[in-house]
Amino acid sequence: MLHSTLALSLLLIAVSSNLAMAIKKEKRAPQTLSRGWGDEITWVQTYEEGLYQAKKSNKPLMVIHHLEDCQYCQALKKAFAENEEIQEMAQNNFVMLNLMHETTDKNLSPDGQYVPRIMFVDPSLTVRADITGRYSNRLYTYEPQDIPFLIENMKKALRLIQTEL
Repeated sequence: MLHSTLALSLLLIAVSSNLAMAIKKEKRAPQTLSRGWGDEITWVQTYEEGLYQAKKSNKPLMVIHHLEDCQYCQALKKAFAENEEIQEMAQNNFVMLNLMHETTDKNLSPDGQYVPRIMFVDPSLTVRADITGRYSNRLYTYEPQDIPFLIENMKKALRLIQTEL
């Protein structure tokens, strides 16, 4: 009797721990290159790949610098992912890259290494330091309420290709 009770207890412990591990695994969404910025967008994996694709496709590269544990990045990511116009432009007119680390290209941090930061690189591989956000102390940052301004800057990046290249 003691032997069967012990065996049943061990069986229950094993089943419950396996069930707990399965529940933990289910809650985690698979990590993709979008990192929540837009699953329908084709994302490049590295800055170098982004530069190559921008030149090859004659589309501007949009580089989003962010961190997972940054509340400002998370708020911007949510607004970015929910905006249909941004998602459509990003999907069709841009080479897209989101980075959670800095690149070796110092032109991508002309006023410092802060997040969130969005910069544009044209197909001639020129970092467009002239396409800035609204803030004088962080020129390339955007907040959720700046989404209309970001849309205008995306359109500006596209216009500059037509007029300058």
